Amino acid sequence: MLYRNFAIIVFLLFTGSPVITYAQINRKALVQRHNVLVTKADPLSSLSVGNGRFAFTVDVTGLQTFPLAYEKGVPLGTQSEWGWHSFIDTAGYKREEYLKEYALNGRKITYAVQSNVARSKAAADWFRQNPHRLQLGNLGFEIWKSDNTLATIHDIQNVKQQLDLWTGEIKSSFTVEGVPVTVSTLCSQQQDVVSANVRSELVKNGRLKIYLVFPYPTGEWTDAGTNYQRDEKHISFIQKNTPVAASIIHELDKTKYGVDLSYTPADIKLQSPHHFIITPSNGKTDFQFSCRFSPVVSAVMVPGYASIKSDNQTAWKKFWTSGAAVDFSGSTDKRAAELERRIILSQYLIKIQETGSNPPQETGLTYNSWYGKPHMEMPYWHLAHYPYWGHAELLKKNMDWYFTAAGKGRELAKRQGYEGIRWQKMTDNTGDETPSSVGAFLIWNQPHLIYFAESLYRDDHSTATLNKYKDLVLGTADFMASYPFFEKNNDRYILGKGVIPAQEVFPAEETFNPTYELVYWHWALDMAQQWRERLHLPRNKKWDEVLQKLSKLPVQDNRYLATESATDSYTNPRNKTDHPSVLMALGVMPATGQVDEVIMKNTFNWIWDNWTWEHTWGWDFPMVAMTAVRLGMPEKAVDALLMNIQTNTYLVNGHNYQNERLRLYLPGNGGVLSAIALMCAGYDGAKTVNPGIPKNSGWKVKWEGLKKLP
Repeated sequence: MLYRNFAIIVFLLFTGSPVITYAQINRKALVQRHNVLVTKADPLSSLSVGNGRFAFTVDVTGLQTFPLAYEKGVPLGTQSEWGWHSFIDTAGYKREEYLKEYALNGRKITYAVQSNVARSKAAADWFRQNPHRLQLGNLGFEIWKSDNTLATIHDIQNVKQQLDLWTGEIKSSFTVEGVPVTVSTLCSQQQDVVSANVRSELVKNGRLKIYLVFPYPTGEWTDAGTNYQRDEKHISFIQKNTPVAASIIHELDKTKYGVDLSYTPADIKLQSPHHFIITPSNGKTDFQFSCRFSPVVSAVMVPGYASIKSDNQTAWKKFWTSGAAVDFSGSTDKRAAELERRIILSQYLIKIQETGSNPPQETGLTYNSWYGKPHMEMPYWHLAHYPYWGHAELLKKNMDWYFTAAGKGRELAKRQGYEGIRWQKMTDNTGDETPSSVGAFLIWNQPHLIYFAESLYRDDHSTATLNKYKDLVLGTADFMASYPFFEKNNDRYILGKGVIPAQEVFPAEETFNPTYELVYWHWALDMAQQWRERLHLPRNKKWDEVLQKLSKLPVQDNRYLATESATDSYTNPRNKTDHPSVLMALGVMPATGQVDEVIMKNTFNWIWDNWTWEHTWGWDFPMVAMTAVRLGMPEKAVDALLMNIQTNTYLVNGHNYQNERLRLYLPGNGGVLSAIALMCAGYDGAKTVNPGIPKNSGWKVKWEGLKKLP
């Protein structure tokens, strides 16, 4: 093995290809060279700590001192996977009120959509808005200046703030009127606890205090956690109070949760409705506290700062050393350093924001978009990379939701006259379907369950894996086989009408046979048949019939159409916007025998030259990169990942900025990791080493722990 590796290195050195080494990567040096440094108050540069189920985002003070100054940037959120709220339904809305009947392929089918009819619209709006993810509270500093006025963000001077990615610690230092303040901020990896260590003469002389304030939810598409105007709508009170601990209850409508605090000696009082002040009372310059958010007040002791710091060091070292790593140090190509930065920061952000047991949301646990609800076509971009980066356990944890939601998925399929499980698109922790005039017609979320299960099986070829997911895999495939419509005159099955592709610009009632979905459908049904064989079950005849007679991919002018029904795919300006998802048919998808590489390359080149890239999303760039890899165009893969388009912007904190509405977008971060796994480890049948890395001496590549994609 050593001789083979040495031979590869020598061959590449003398052929001008990228230098590839197999020496062990210095993980700590790799991670810490991308530690984030912030030197001024910038609403787009806030930093977060978290454990995957709970996240806490801070400003330059190390806490959430100035939430109003950050609400239009990456806001100072405190969110959890368990924290949801609904307003009181005084109108008695029922889910059937927003169902609309469509005549499709000779029969009537109901879909959960938005409407312009008054009562139906109100019902749809209600269920889109409720439940919504809850901003749990703002925890910040109250700093008094020498003239007895409160310091503003403009009084925070000499800022130096660093996120240490290796330990999950945010270290902040600043001055107020020349007086230094240092803060260390941590999140427990075991409980939903934020903890801090504060040092300053301002603590000793009583001019620095801690505040905890509870906002009221806005119920809007976006909630930055800064609605302090509805005091009468909720209740906050101290339930327990000692010199070193306190418990607070927050009640709003039917939602109730607790906040447990522990600290070095201090006094706590309710200063105004929902606004609590903690005043250190030990007469020293340093102050430590921990704050736990939970569905109920707990008698379990809140862990202190020292134990959380030790726990963080252990947990984060394990995370960074147990999975895969990619190191581009020594590369002379100027793009390499930025690409490496995006890889490291994306790993951190996804780990702290969305590695719980419920589906992640586009803006994670920082602030609401789409009311904080997850979209089930997006978990591919959030989480699919995990088994290929050596963290299959994190995908397993998130897949627990599918077991919870399967019953409602079966009800959805049955209501529409199909078999098996139809997975919900826009949903919540319980699996309820949220009405959406686009989401109700998407189908590319459907095969994800099979893709995830197969990824876990590739990681662990065990009977236990097969048995755990078999009912979900087979139930998913039952729907997928019953969904296509059989055209007798053409002796084929079609997908649609009544479908909106991943490229969401086509009308549902007219659209059929989107190219990417045809390939994904074929791949997933074929994989489900393989699962049956592994389980020693006979092949399903219905599935085989659909596989045999599923429509061919639509081609026009030697390019794949976005959908068979869109013969204007390349002439209508509208069709050159949104996701160029036709490329997913080979890239995200492996070769299934349906795609002709010459035609796909023609399609790729036309899209590359003519697409309206300004009207795309963050995950489109890694998606395009993945297609370039499978087409043997590694230079284009790198160009795609670093294309100079606003929606491909990665902020100093690593967040993928989209626009003023979506200031962070985690599917872009997850997409980078999937693309890099494909570019380095390759895929089944790949014929070159590092198939997505340009073949020139400008790239020096080290990686370890990555696994091939299908």
